[in-house]
Amino acid sequence: MTQISGNADVPDMGRRQFMNVLTFGTITGVALGALYPVVKYFIPPSSGGAGGGITAKDALGDDIIVSEFLTEHISGERVLAQGLKGDPTYVVVEDGNTIGTYGLNAVCTHLGCVVPWNGSEEKFICPCHGSQYDSQGKVVRGPAPLSLALVNAKVTEEDKLVFTPWTETDFRTNEDPWWT
Repeated sequence: MTQISGNADVPDMGRRQFMNVLTFGTITGVALGALYPVVKYFIPPSSGGAGGGITAKDALGDDIIVSEFLTEHISGERVLAQGLKGDPTYVVVEDGNTIGTYGLNAVCTHLGCVVPWNGSEEKFICPCHGSQYDSQGKVVRGPAPLSLALVNAKVTEEDKLVFTPWTETDFRTNEDPWWT
């Protein structure tokens, strides 16, 4: 009897390697596809090119376009926007119909209530326990122990408002910021 060099039932080594690579690639692709959203969930989104800042959003979640914003708001107003970490942050409209160089985190330093702006009294009055802050967010009446946190507010070349963390000396108290 003559021996046949190849058996039709057993694939040669090239075919077997190809099937192994194909199987490994398929399983790896499915596993990575399933892990991607899990990993993406735990990594915070980057802030883009704003130097660690975030574009301020209005009540509808749209970017604040400064030229449009200033046509709708007058000098002296404090307008809520979505700021750093999603916290409610006041945009300050200053004299001359310009945006202030700072914004105010609207979270009360006593128990974390959102503090509304009272335009008639020109101060922030907390509805929870009566803490009061002046127009720049400095505490003037307790029980809140600290002033409202500050953020830098900057208008970009694209006419959008960007909030960045405040790391400078607090101009209201001449002390280092308590919130950093």
